[in-house]
Amino acid sequence: MEKKFENVYQIRIDLKDIRPPIWRRIQVPENYTFHDLHVAIQSVMDWCGGHLHGFHVTNPLTGRKVELETPEEQTSISDWLNQANPRASYIYDFGDYWDHKIQLEKILPREDNVDYPVCIKGKRASPPEDCGGVPGYYELLEIIKDPGHEKYKEMIEWSGGKFDPEHFDPKEVVFYDPDEYLDDEIRLKGEFGLL
Repeated sequence: MEKKFENVYQIRIDLKDIRPPIWRRIQVPENYTFHDLHVAIQSVMDWCGGHLHGFHVTNPLTGRKVELETPEEQTSISDWLNQANPRASYIYDFGDYWDHKIQLEKILPREDNVDYPVCIKGKRASPPEDCGGVPGYYELLEIIKDPGHEKYKEMIEWSGGKFDPEHFDPKEVVFYDPDEYLDDEIRLKGEFGLL
């Protein structure tokens, strides 16, 4: 059953330390949880969520950046992100350490004819999962530019046959269902004895 909401959060997500920039602009329901936001970020970055992640938010009482310690699926983004406190960060894959800047840009009224969440804009393809973080991504870009490179064929195959770092089309984004995603996370944690 869909939760009722009146407003949407327009959020920009920038992958830090990458030039030229890789970013996405999404609109999500105001009652989204941090779990829902995690799933939305995975969707727009075209990642599968197979790694640990975490959010860092600013404590409104102290002004200090802290790791979100409450269960993500029970914590509303509106409890931590608002016009007075519009920033957070999201770390995905503690090995590759993809650090994302999250910026609440606007709070807008819900449009009746829009199926939220929605990606409205962005630039450049996300790095392939497990490419080795920022240094590995830059190495991948150098290799795939040079068909004569000894690792060219291997990297092209590894990245799915053809990786175009400049391509991103918000119309191609398919958002994963947060409830199904959570069920899969719980099942996998159980299989690995993490529950």
